[in-house]
Amino acid sequence: MIDRRRILTLTLAAGLGRATFSPTSAETSSAPGISRITAYGFSFAALDGKDIRLSDFAGRPMLIVNTASLCGYTPQYAGLQQLWTEFQPQGLMMIAVPSNDFGGQEPGGASDIDQTAHAQYGVTFPITAKAVVRGPNAHPFYRWAAAERPKAVPAWNFHKYLLGRDGHITDAFASAVEPTDTRIKTAIGRALSAA
Repeated sequence: MIDRRRILTLTLAAGLGRATFSPTSAETSSAPGISRITAYGFSFAALDGKDIRLSDFAGRPMLIVNTASLCGYTPQYAGLQQLWTEFQPQGLMMIAVPSNDFGGQEPGGASDIDQTAHAQYGVTFPITAKAVVRGPNAHPFYRWAAAERPKAVPAWNFHKYLLGRDGHITDAFASAVEPTDTRIKTAIGRALSAA
């Protein structure tokens, strides 16, 4: 017997490019016979060349932030590190996604990104390789996020998506919202306490 959900999932995976899908972690049933893709179906190339598979963090809230090294918001790396230090022991996962999409503010390569994030700001959370986060050539995660939250797509560097334990976007925060803002901390606390 043909498993229609598996065929649909594999078809979507082929259409979204590099993303990988697993019927057990990438889908949740919202109604009988209907499956929805979750963030757990995607992966990023890491800054160090390995892979960051979101499925490895299934069941954990995640904060995913598109970053840039030469932006006026770049000092937010410090606030992101504070969030990571505070909430990672409670289960939060955080991933920075460097992008050159806005103002050409991430023009360098991996060593430049590493210098800014690690050496200058002391970041210890995972960082992906540079990726496109908007438009038709966007990384599959960002195309999925745009479909999931069409009115909350990144308009600039340091846009923040908070994913709940179910792998869906629970909140989105514009670039100007500081990582340590009460709204973000409250949303993370809510996501961590959700069953």
